[in-house]
Amino acid sequence: MQRVTVTLPESLCARLDEHVSARAYDTRSEAVRDLLRGALSAQSDVPTGEAMGVLSYVYDHHTRDLAARLMDHHHGHHALTITTSHVHLNHDSCLETALLRGPVDALRAYADGVLGQRGVMHGNLFLIPVETAAAAHDHGHGSAPHEHLHVKESF
Repeated sequence: MQRVTVTLPESLCARLDEHVSARAYDTRSEAVRDLLRGALSAQSDVPTGEAMGVLSYVYDHHTRDLAARLMDHHHGHHALTITTSHVHLNHDSCLETALLRGPVDALRAYADGVLGQRGVMHGNLFLIPVETAAAAHDHGHGSAPHEHLHVKESF
């Protein structure tokens, strides 16, 4: 077995201790191992196909070069982005959301590149399975023919 040292903010460490106590673990290490196993197994069931995605995350804008790194990452994946929003939560923290569309593996890679940045504190990618209608639609009301997305029941 290998020893790994992890630094946690006090509030997160307190939540870990509550989890350890509530689940009757003998040690923090046992709890962290189970949490890691759960997170990694959830990632292994990655759906495939087309999806809409909602990526939301909170970050500390004082973290060195983080805003520039995030902007570079966004520009490197601009074809996946439909729109983004940015909200100042307080003097230090910003909330951003990105509405995305594309192959699931590309959306997950995009999200992983954002959520893995130092200074990003909270984040989540929500995926909605979609498929494009086979033919473009003309509704006859003066609008140009356009595609329709159909929301699928599952991936």
